[in-house]
Amino acid sequence: MALFLGVDGGGSKTNFVLLDDTGRIVSETTTASCYYFNDGIELVSRILATGISGVTSQAGITTGQIDQAFFGLPGYGEVSADIDQLDTIPGEVLGHDRFTSDNDMVCGWAGSLGARDGINVISGTGSMTYGEYQGRNHRVGGWSELFGDEGSGYWIAEQGLNAFSRMSDGRLPRGPLYNIIKTRVGITNDLDLIDVVVNQWKGLRVNIGDLSKTVVEAALQGDTVAIQILVNACNELVEIVETTRLQLGFGNDTVPVSYSGGMFTTAIIRDGFADALTALPAPYELHEPMFGPGVGGALYAAKKAGTPLSDAALQRLRTH
Repeated sequence: MALFLGVDGGGSKTNFVLLDDTGRIVSETTTASCYYFNDGIELVSRILATGISGVTSQAGITTGQIDQAFFGLPGYGEVSADIDQLDTIPGEVLGHDRFTSDNDMVCGWAGSLGARDGINVISGTGSMTYGEYQGRNHRVGGWSELFGDEGSGYWIAEQGLNAFSRMSDGRLPRGPLYNIIKTRVGITNDLDLIDVVVNQWKGLRVNIGDLSKTVVEAALQGDTVAIQILVNACNELVEIVETTRLQLGFGNDTVPVSYSGGMFTTAIIRDGFADALTALPAPYELHEPMFGPGVGGALYAAKKAGTPLSDAALQRLRTH
């Protein structure tokens, strides 16, 4: 029996999944995020050591019994000077070199599509797409919250905060969004929003990204500005999917598309994205995600080992 480890290092947590070749999840654990840009690259070592110790202890195995591992690390590939160290850390924890590392977007793609050709779009705190087709792969988006990540939770929240400022000034009529943000942030004086976001939160992306929920709530209450923000977000996500299709060279072939990330847990985003995708002339085929990103990492490990899971194993995994 072969064992495959998938590690999905998202922006808020890190998921470790140990999977066997029959499609059985042997063990699973979750730790804090290994997003290291704020705390230093040593964080990656600590998080991986904790998580791998957890899954191997649960399974009653040693790291040497893991046949192949895949580490999807947030920020991987975005700082060239860090790649060598990020490629070294997993081996130090595992004690062998039967692993590969890449950006965590690969876990989302592999989980959503069962590690089969197609495109996955991510909208969590950030946003990007990743796709594979006939041995080629391509990424679009993920340029950080400062000048990219269109259609992400952070981007939606930022648009919502801008709308709040305009409502406060009188540049926009005050809809439900105005009071929802004040209540969520806990302010009575409008300008105190600056103190909370800039001084208290210090611009922390996770805190700001969480305000996307206020935009969704306002949209559900009929706020026309919030509704338009979400429509624009869906259009942005579809644009990066279309760009990925063109770059991968799908031509006239049907393109399987799926999605991952927290924003897609909201029906208004899922439905809006589906409508915008369907409106394009290209032959897209939208699928609900098959598995989560942690399982996706394990599936990708199996694929990289040259032994992708069989259809029967995938079916067993789906009924797990």
